[in-house]
Amino acid sequence: MNREDWGSLAVFAVVAEERSFTRAAARLGVSPSALSHTLRRLEERLRIQLLARSTRSVSTTEAGERLLARLGPAMEEISGAVEELGRLLDRPSGSLRITASRTAARMAVTPILPRFTHTYPEIVVEILVDPALTNIVAQRFDAGIRLGESLEKEVVAVPVTGPLRMAVVGSPQYFASHPAPSTPHDLRKHRCINFRLASAGTLYKWEFEKARHRVEVGVEGPLISGDIDIVTDAALAGVGLAYLFEDQVATLLEAGALVRVLDDWCPPIPGFFLYYPGRRQVSPALAAFIDAIRVPSKTRKGR
Repeated sequence: MNREDWGSLAVFAVVAEERSFTRAAARLGVSPSALSHTLRRLEERLRIQLLARSTRSVSTTEAGERLLARLGPAMEEISGAVEELGRLLDRPSGSLRITASRTAARMAVTPILPRFTHTYPEIVVEILVDPALTNIVAQRFDAGIRLGESLEKEVVAVPVTGPLRMAVVGSPQYFASHPAPSTPHDLRKHRCINFRLASAGTLYKWEFEKARHRVEVGVEGPLISGDIDIVTDAALAGVGLAYLFEDQVATLLEAGALVRVLDDWCPPIPGFFLYYPGRRQVSPALAAFIDAIRVPSKTRKGR
């Protein structure tokens, strides 16, 4: 059976149901002569007569009646599948797989989850925390969330946080025996907590900028980790200085548990973005998630 027969069979089912080329043509939005031509070609290909025609009526032959009996359930199932797709547009449902770094998940995803899951109970959200920049197509994710500066140009990127600032922090205990650095270069005299990048396997060089003067400093110290919680806890314990997002340590700074230095060397940087392939059709579930997590333009400019 070729592809043309599928459409012809659907036409046959309508004509057989209406028992009239005129009524079937009106229902399908085509001319009666076009329907008659389609059915004759179908009968020629099948080499059997499906419809008995007279000047006043149309009826199914025995072969046509048998075919219609088998087509009915199949047509109903196909129609139901199409209607189900329509309901998906009206009510997003299904699974949604998102990959994000731990920081991105905590800053962008966690705050919106309670309301999102309550609003869309038929969507199951799966969050895979992975520090590396994941290939979402190869790994079959619907979307990923990473820093804007790390994304490729081919993806569609939606801002999910405002601009972010980094912060060099240490505990009061640490600064009791170490003078505060005045410039990024002074960090070479300090015990610093290094962060290992999972994507490259290298140590992250601390980046600074002031009056368009950019500086990268490779720091040294007694601890290396790729886990933000370990880095933060070590800084709180006085192990050394840490380089973290301002939002991550805002509460600790307000409480005086950590002290910030080199504030004027840490300008805002692009924040986190949700990204997905530009060539991919956005599912209703992903569209709802994007609408929930997207940062309004006023918020992006205001931070």
